[in-house]
Amino acid sequence: MKTSLEDGLAHYHLPLGDELLYMNDLLGKKIKLSFDGQINSVYSGELIKKSYSQGYSYKEMITLAQCDTCIVKPELCHYHKGTCREPKWGEENCMIPHYVYLAVSSHVKVGITRHTQIPTRWIDQGASYALPILEVPDRKTSGEIEVEIAKAFSDKTNWRKMLMNEVADEDLEMLRDQIYDDFADIIDSFGLDDIEEEVTHIEYPVIEYPTKVKSIGFDKSPVIEGTLMGIKGQYLILDTGCVNMRKHGGYFLNVEFDV
Repeated sequence: MKTSLEDGLAHYHLPLGDELLYMNDLLGKKIKLSFDGQINSVYSGELIKKSYSQGYSYKEMITLAQCDTCIVKPELCHYHKGTCREPKWGEENCMIPHYVYLAVSSHVKVGITRHTQIPTRWIDQGASYALPILEVPDRKTSGEIEVEIAKAFSDKTNWRKMLMNEVADEDLEMLRDQIYDDFADIIDSFGLDDIEEEVTHIEYPVIEYPTKVKSIGFDKSPVIEGTLMGIKGQYLILDTGCVNMRKHGGYFLNVEFDV
């Protein structure tokens, strides 16, 4: 789903062919999502039998730079070795400013993102609030710093707690200053300066959070229906279960809903 942040509220649009369905308007309505088995690559649009890496063909997964291991573990970036799968793509997407940030979806975690992906990245992971703490020149540097800070702060989100809105109350500005002190040598070694950014708070379109999370998906249930109780992260929260829409990138869905 495509996301945006307006007046502190996350807005969601579901791509359906050439159109975008505004999902916030469907809160409280019964919806039916049907999957007929058709999957198209999110990269090329070609028909594929199975989705890899959230919407790519197998060939794309093993050849595209955006599917390489260093996307998940940026500290393993090998562009400088001359072995990047697609140097031009790497220059446009990795050799650009990135932010190291703190975010709270369930508990405080450290993460990284391109400067162009704020606040989209935070919405996609269901963060209730987030704070950039360092600006770095490229993706590899952000990954190397994240690895060090993650020794003190997790880099994972408890998605079940996120969906149940069990969110820790943290003082991110205080934690940022603590990181500046505890990791001063590492930060200085990269020649980075402290930055002063404000905490971004994000509200999600949710009527009611589940007290117990039941994960459902189209591979086992080609027809999913229920009342849309909310949207958080990349999940649709139905009264029948929670659907990770990002996991089903490229799936061709038919959507029906009450008018």
